[in-house]
Amino acid sequence: MTRTTLKLKPAAKTVRKAPTPRPPPSAARAPAATARTGASRPASPPRAGAPRPSAARPAGTHTPNARPARSGEGPVPRPRTPPKPLPDTGERLSKKVMQLKDCSRKEAEQYIEGGWVQVNGVVVEEPQHRVDRETITLDPNASLMELTPVTLLLNKPAGHTDGLEELTPLNAGSPARTGAPGRKVPPANARALLTPANHWEGDPTDTRVLKRHFHHLEADVELETGATGLVVFTQDWRTTRKLTEDMSTMEHEFLVEVKGEVQPDALKPIGYALKDERLDLPQVKVSVNSTTPESSRLRFAIKGSHPGLIAFLCEKAGLQILGMKRIRLGRVALSDLPVGQWRYLAGWEKF
Repeated sequence: MTRTTLKLKPAAKTVRKAPTPRPPPSAARAPAATARTGASRPASPPRAGAPRPSAARPAGTHTPNARPARSGEGPVPRPRTPPKPLPDTGERLSKKVMQLKDCSRKEAEQYIEGGWVQVNGVVVEEPQHRVDRETITLDPNASLMELTPVTLLLNKPAGHTDGLEELTPLNAGSPARTGAPGRKVPPANARALLTPANHWEGDPTDTRVLKRHFHHLEADVELETGATGLVVFTQDWRTTRKLTEDMSTMEHEFLVEVKGEVQPDALKPIGYALKDERLDLPQVKVSVNSTTPESSRLRFAIKGSHPGLIAFLCEKAGLQILGMKRIRLGRVALSDLPVGQWRYLAGWEKF
C-alpha cells in the first residue's frame, strides 16, 4: 500500500488595513450621477410643464404647501385675513337722552322712537345709535302720549299678494333666482309698498311718519292677488280683534268690471245660485252699476271675506271678469286713495 503525504502550508498572517475615509453624502452622489449619465452624454432639456429646480433655501425657511400653477395660470393668490371691525365709539343715544331729560331708559327710548330727538339737526329713531360729541336736542313739544299703535290703509295693486304672509326677498319684488328654465316669478308682497315714499300726500290725518309705524303690522282680511283695492295693516290689537271676530257680519263692497253689456235679467243665474241651499253661500247683494257695449260695472256687497266667490257667481251668469276692486270694508271706504299708496286710519273712522 502506497501512502500519500500531504504537506500543509503555513497560514498567512492577517494584515488589517486602515479604514478608507468615506466622502460626504453630496460628494458621494455626484460621481454616481456622473457614472449613470456619462461624462460625454449631454443633459436632456427639461420637459414642457415640468417644474424647474428651485434654488437652495437657507436653513430655517418654510414654504407653505400650495397647488403648483398650471400652464397658462398665474400665481395662486394666498388667502387674506379679513380686517377686524372697528370698535364702536361713543355712547348710546338713549343714555344721552336719559341725562338730558332726567328720565328712565325706557322713556328715553320712547322719546327717540317717537321722533322727538335730533342729532346735529337730523331726526334719529334708533336708541342704539352711537354719539360722541354731536349736538343732541329734544323737541320741546315731546310727549309720550303719541306712542299709540297705528293702522295703515293700502290701495293694493293687482298682481300683489294681500300681505298676510311675511315679507321675503322673493315676494318683495326682487329678481327670482335663475337656474330652472321656465320658473315662474312669485308675485310681489303688498307689504313692500308700506314705505315713507308711498305715503299719500292727501292723508286727512296729521300723523308723522315714523319708522316704528312699519313694524309689527298684522293683516287679517284676504283679497285676491288679481284684485285691487283696500287692504288693512294694523298694530292695534283692538282693530285685529274687530276684523277677525266680526268678519262674518262685516260687509265688503266690490266694483267688478265685466266684458260686454249686462242687463238686469242677466244676473238671474246669480240669484238662483244664492238661493240654492246645497251651495250654502253667504249673503250677497249684486246690481248693475253702469253698462256700455264694451264693458259693464257690477256692484257686489258681501257679508264676510270669501275669496273666489265673485268669480264663481260671475261664471254662473256667463260673465267674463276684466277687473275687481274692493272699495269698502265695513264703514271704512277706500275713497280717493291712489293705487299703490297708503294712508293712516283716522281717529273718527271705525270698521
